[in-house]
Amino acid sequence: MPDGSYDFAVVGAGIAGASLAAELSAHAKVLVLEAEDAPGYHATGRSAAFWDECYGGPGVVPLTLASGQYLRDGGFLTPRGAVHLARDQDLAALSEFEQTFADTGVTIERLTREQIAAKVPHVRDEWRHAVWEPACADIDVAGLHQHYLKIMRQRSVDLACCARVAKLKRYPDTGLWAVTLESGETYGAERVVNAAGAWADALALAGGVKPLGIAPMRRTVAQLRVSPEAPDDLPLVLDINGGFYFKPENGRLWLSPHDEIPSEPCDAAPEEIDVARAIERFEAVVDWQIEHVERRWAGLRSFAPDRLPVYGYDAEVPGFYWFAGQGGFGIQTAPAAARLAAQELLGLSADAMTSGIERARYAPQRFVTTDA
Repeated sequence: MPDGSYDFAVVGAGIAGASLAAELSAHAKVLVLEAEDAPGYHATGRSAAFWDECYGGPGVVPLTLASGQYLRDGGFLTPRGAVHLARDQDLAALSEFEQTFADTGVTIERLTREQIAAKVPHVRDEWRHAVWEPACADIDVAGLHQHYLKIMRQRSVDLACCARVAKLKRYPDTGLWAVTLESGETYGAERVVNAAGAWADALALAGGVKPLGIAPMRRTVAQLRVSPEAPDDLPLVLDINGGFYFKPENGRLWLSPHDEIPSEPCDAAPEEIDVARAIERFEAVVDWQIEHVERRWAGLRSFAPDRLPVYGYDAEVPGFYWFAGQGGFGIQTAPAAARLAAQELLGLSADAMTSGIERARYAPQRFVTTDA
């Protein structure tokens, strides 16, 4: 077996793996293994790029709010605002939304019909109700990812691309892990961190670890040229029932049907039916002409069964750490999530960023069932 040449072997170099490796590297020797030929090829590189206090639900809010200051200080956020639209028949859903996020620390307020029309030009008459999120912002996903990759380089983290893990083996006598790639190359590490995104359960199986049921879901986005041109100050516009969202991007419009289609871990591709569904829903919201669908793409968002992220040591296999199940909120929560996990892995105390986060809420142990 190889010696324990690394303190941590982090599998995955998307925003999850990169942010955690950057945090760990101040105190440990870290190896990052990326299956693709460059970091961020999958979910990180296909994000719709917004930071929304309510995104992911109330269980994710503490991570989002704790990450906000880091992102603002780093210049990664640009104010945008978000409007959650509703019709008369959606008033119950609108009220439920407000009740769900009451006392969570997020800032939301009702808009009048006149305020809605001012924020969303050419909105159709039936969309008469809305909740406004003033803190919503665009997030520089590439910039944030590169920020963490730069920290990794500065702190001499070893990054190996085209390094798909084939097998993980733990040696009980030493507690060390042998991490073997499909190429046959093997590395040694004291602990393995599963930041493999859509492949998180598959990686667990490769190490004899029981999967947690982390399920990849396909999300589709299309870039449209519309007339009139999407105004630069248009907020993020979402359906209170989760049927669509759209936002401006450099004179174009990014539109999603807010789909969640179960998928195997793969290089996700958009389906024409999902793009058509998005356009149909968009045309029911605003009186804009779609001139051209310029491009379309899809990414996989991975969810644990309870839709909360999973941060923590496996309940049964020592030295195997889960850092997965971040859904679509992994980028906006990356600073706090990485700091929280690094503190646990390194045995450090909570700091100002993480002191208000309940670690047990995200631990894998929540999935352990005991026989009566």
